[in-house]
Amino acid sequence: MIKPLAGLAAQSENMKIKIDHIASDFERQPLVRPFGFKGGYLTELWQAVSLMQTTSGGPKIGLATQSVLYGDPDVFSAHTESAGNALMYALSEKALQLIKQTPFDTPVDLLSDILPEITKYAMSLTGVEKVNLNFIYNALVSVDNAAWLVYAAENKCEHFDAMIPGRYKKSLATRNPRIAIMYQIPYGMPMTDLLKAAEEGYFVFKIKTGMPGDQEQMLKSDMERLTLIHYTLKDLKTPQTKDGRLIYTLDANGRYQKKESLLRYLDHAKKIGAFDQIKLIEEPFWESNNEAVSDVGVIIGADESVHTEADAIKRIQQGYKAIVLKGIAKTLSMSLRTAKVAYEHNVACICADLTVNPLLLDWHKNLAARLQPFPGIGMPMIETNGDMNYKNWDQMKTFHPVQNASWQQVKHGVFELNSDFYERSGGIFQGVAHYENLFKRK
Repeated sequence: MIKPLAGLAAQSENMKIKIDHIASDFERQPLVRPFGFKGGYLTELWQAVSLMQTTSGGPKIGLATQSVLYGDPDVFSAHTESAGNALMYALSEKALQLIKQTPFDTPVDLLSDILPEITKYAMSLTGVEKVNLNFIYNALVSVDNAAWLVYAAENKCEHFDAMIPGRYKKSLATRNPRIAIMYQIPYGMPMTDLLKAAEEGYFVFKIKTGMPGDQEQMLKSDMERLTLIHYTLKDLKTPQTKDGRLIYTLDANGRYQKKESLLRYLDHAKKIGAFDQIKLIEEPFWESNNEAVSDVGVIIGADESVHTEADAIKRIQQGYKAIVLKGIAKTLSMSLRTAKVAYEHNVACICADLTVNPLLLDWHKNLAARLQPFPGIGMPMIETNGDMNYKNWDQMKTFHPVQNASWQQVKHGVFELNSDFYERSGGIFQGVAHYENLFKRK
């Protein structure tokens, strides 16, 4: 493993930062095909852009990819797709207004300070009394990222490592030379795409379960889908694992009501010979499900149900052995707090995608690169699926301030990270002309 550089201590966390100027905008990006998960489908994703500036510094641009379906399926289903996105964008704008009135020490503190007021506004805005906190976090990603860039500039932090406050450093102290890429298999993906991915060297396949329908219909469809996928991939080999077999992970996005259904699914996996290749199941159950999972026989990871440190501890006590970090969906600030809890309880972390744009992928890569390797795999894991889902992915890549770096290329199912990646922090501190121009045209 690449060792941490010396002398990258974070600057003083006691300086109050005051935002004097704010602005926001968004772009709509169409998808190649309807993207299915959580029992629903997306056709486009809005790229939210937040600008912040202090009196002493230049403007900083924070990006986010909005996913109302991920954030709160009830809000998504109660509105048209565009209306749901408009609600989330309005929440981002409200957060910017609050931040202008709220001096802060670190973005982590800022998030805590504004969250109560933002939550009240979200309930009023959506008309949902118990709007899911993930909807709120997703709306805060662009403003949180902008706040981190302001914080880094004000404290003269030139690297991602230097930007991380001291109390969170231990959980992000590793510098991995490689990250395994989780190749996502959504509901409708044709098997020819899987074969092509395997030929290109992908060896971790993330299968979206929890298909549309009631619980019995869902389970039947999920088992049929696993059979199709496994029979397509089962005879293929990879040099990336000790036994040469491909790795499966499952992601139900909280669609299973009870453990009994999951165990039936896993019994089916055993019958078709797929069980031993399943290394992780992400968020299988409804958020209200509190059943213990230590007896399932596979590492269970918590994702949507972890909103706070207390939620993470609760899931760990129930036998969850992994936590899914989504700095690009739940904010980097919340992810730092969650990663700290996981580290202190010797629980693994992975970084899952939200079908984000290329620059946000490198924001997330900075987080994944510093996690401890996932058990049995020898490297951390990150999901990225923007390249297979965005209609304009190649054009979106040109918006990134770094072009064609070696660490941006997928090589045999991994990202290979060198000193250039760590020195440049994946390009997140560099200017983003395309998004800056959104504000210059006004």
